This record gives sequence, structure tokens and C-alpha cells, in this order.
Amino acid sequence: PALDGAFLRSPLGGLMVAQAVLGLLVWALIADTTYHLHAAYGWVMFVSIFFWILTVLFFVTYLLQLQLKFYMIPWPLVLMIFNAAATVLYITAFVTCAAAVQPTSWRQWDYNRRAAASFFACLTMIAYGVSIFFSFRAWKGLGSNAATSQVTDHA
Repeated sequence: PALDGAFLRSPLGGLMVAQAVLGLLVWALIADTTYHLHAAYGWVMFVSIFFWILTVLFFVTYLLQLQLKFYMIPWPLVLMIFNAAATVLYITAFVTCAAAVQPTSWRQWDYNRRAAASFFACLTMIAYGVSIFFSFRAWKGLGSNAATSQVTDHA
């Protein structure tokens, strides 16, 4: 497989990098607290780690152009559904994380990390939301780019 430099310069490629970095910050910040004492943070950890792993897998798939080998899968539609699901679940994770931050925490560093995790969860949610727009355009064939190109001649 060859590296696709055009994918890295595409909006979807840039957004996937942002999602991976921001998602990593969310779960790293939560993991560095006493999250196991608060059930709400279990959901935040699940959402952030689950979508971080899937985002990295999609990123590697597109970067190495592996989606061209599996041409029978409607990749633009799959990516749009993935981004929509990630946005909806990140909304719930952001709200859960923000609501569970307690300013009177007995451990000040937990408060700071949880507040930062809420902020980065919001940014991650926005990044996935913007990706829906570009995924929808690619699915409809409007301004397609290297990130969503499909092989049409399978001879």
C-alpha cells in the first residue's frame, strides 16, 4: 500500500488527525483522575477510547488507501454514519463529563483535568460534527477528494 499525501491535506484527513489528538486528550485526562469513583466517567472513557480506536483505524485505512482494495464497501456512506454516531455519542459524553465536574472536588488536580477533558470533549464533538458535512458531500459526490475516492472501474 502507498501513502496518500493528498488525504492528509484533505478536510477529512485533517479532521481525523484532530479527532485522534483531541480524543486522546479526553481519555488521557480522564484516565489520570479517580474516574473509577464516579460512574459518569466510565461512559466518557468508553466513548472516547472506542471512537479514538475507530478513528485511528479509519485514518490508517484511508492513509494507506486500503479502502480501494475493498471497493464493494460504500466508504463515503460508512464514514458519514461513523461521524454521525460519533457526534451523537460525543454529545452525551461531553454533557456527562461537564455535568460531573464538581468545583468543590477534594482533589484540585482532578477538577482541573476533568474540566479540561470536558473542554476537549466539546472540541472533539465539534470536529466529528464538521466531519459529517464533508462526509455527506463525499457521499453525494459533491467535491469529492482523495479521502473519499472510490474505484469505479474494477476490471
